[in-house]
Formats: sequence, C-alpha cells, structure tokens
Amino acid sequence: MTAPEIAVGLAACGRPDGIERCLRALEAQTEPPASVIVVDQDPSDEARAAASSCTLPDVSYLEQGRLGLSASRNLALRSTTAEVLAVTDDDCVPDPSWVAAVSRALERAPRPQAVTGPILPLGEQPPGTFAISLRESDVAVDHSGRMQPWGVGSGANFAAPVDVLARSGGWDERLGVGSPGRAAEDAELLYRLLLEGAVVRYEADALVRHEWQKRSRRLDTRYSYGYGVGALCGLRLARRDAYAATLLGGYARLHVRPLLGGVRRRDRGRIAEHGRALASLGPGLLYGLRASRRPASFTQTGTP
Repeated sequence: MTAPEIAVGLAACGRPDGIERCLRALEAQTEPPASVIVVDQDPSDEARAAASSCTLPDVSYLEQGRLGLSASRNLALRSTTAEVLAVTDDDCVPDPSWVAAVSRALERAPRPQAVTGPILPLGEQPPGTFAISLRESDVAVDHSGRMQPWGVGSGANFAAPVDVLARSGGWDERLGVGSPGRAAEDAELLYRLLLEGAVVRYEADALVRHEWQKRSRRLDTRYSYGYGVGALCGLRLARRDAYAATLLGGYARLHVRPLLGGVRRRDRGRIAEHGRALASLGPGLLYGLRASRRPASFTQTGTP
C-alpha cells in the first residue's frame, strides 16, 4: 500500500527563529513531508529568508493578516494538494520520526480519520520556565464517540486527510489563539470529528516537542484555554447539544480540586493558575453563545 502524501502546515506569528528551527526539524525527518506550508500572521524578511533557505523541495511561505490560529490552519488546508495535512506551530519541534509515525498511524487498520500524538518539553528546562500543552502518555489509543476532546490530543500535533477536514468544515475561526475565542479550536475540531463518527488515533510514536515558557505565559494560557473551552461549550449549547454542559462541568472539575489543594497549602501559584482557568469559563461561555450567530468562516464545503 502506498503511503499517503503528507503536507505540513506550520502556523507562525512573528517568530522567524521558531520557523527556522521547525523547518530544520522537518528537513531531518526520516520520511520528509511532500510539502510544507508556512502561514505567518506577522511576516518579516527574516522569516521569508528562513523559509527560502529550507532544503525541502516544496516550501511555501504565505503571509496572512492577524486572523487567528484557525485561519492559519484553514489557509494551509485550502492551499495544499497533498492527501494529508499535518499541523504544528512555530514554538514546536517535531521529532525526526514524526511524519513517518503519522503516516503509519493513518494506514494501520482500523484506519482512523485523524491522528494526534504526544507533546513533550523541548530540551532541558531553563530556570524560571514551565511546560505547557503537554500530552505525555506513551500508550496508543483509538478514540471514538462523544467524549471530552482535550483528552484526545492537541492542535500542535495533529494530522488528518484533507478530504476529511474539508468535509468537516476545517477549523472554526471563531476560536483559537488570535481570535476573540482565544483558544480551544483544536478541542472543537476533535469534538466535531468524533461526533461525525471519526476514529481519532493517539499515536505514541508521533512526537512533537514544545518550548518551555515563562510563568506569565503559563498563566495567560490557563485563562485563554479556559475561555476557549467556555466558548466551545457556548457554541455547542447554541446548537442544542446538551453534552456541552457535561464538557463544561468536566473541565471545571479538572481545576477545582487542584485549586482547593492550593488553598489548603497556601500555594499562590497553584491558586493563580487554576483560579484563572475557572474564572475564564463564564466569559468564554457568553462569547460562544453570542458568536454562534456568526459563521465559522471556512470557505470550502463543510458545515461546522
């Protein structure tokens, strides 16, 4: 059986060093991607130079206005002619076997409609930094049916056949970093695919590494991701999806227990982190309910 052609969509925003680092990792793949599409929402001469210096045979550098992460993913989706689109971000570095592992996972029976994988920290931990967006399990799992999507995977390490993504409607541009919805575009897409009957395979060998971040960024992401989850639930509740209330409660429970533990121990850091996640759910929910009247803004065939 012929392996599928895999394009990599690299979402970037004003980080030429991150673009160059990720492209070098893609050059080092044991099975290089058929093409790479860099979508930069803060383009620069340095970023253009990083893309043009890449030795892979088909690298595109697309400049896009500040529309958010989902819009970057959707532009890569509209621009590729490959069978599969794998996506990551400019603060991430795929391991050398990432593309090969994604390819194997998509071909192994029963064939899934999407693949996610582990996200681990990149290199040694610099002082004063923290890991974010981790997915640490080393156990392969096939997910199906209605479930909490943040347990399935993350958008920085995701791949699916282009026709599956196009039919589903791509990424919801009301959500994601850089949009008013702030985050959770990955959880929303995974949830939607699962609702449509997809099998989403967590492939333990498809590894991506994520930069360490300062504490301020960690706190920001706690608020933004909680806001995005609230927005996701608001969008789904507006569609009369009662399970969205279960999602909202499930996400809240993830943070209530550690918040209470922080209160008992007088751990201000833990209180700040989990308190911000919980405090953002309500505003995000209201945004999602209001935003449900607007389209998701993906221009190919599909109904988000």
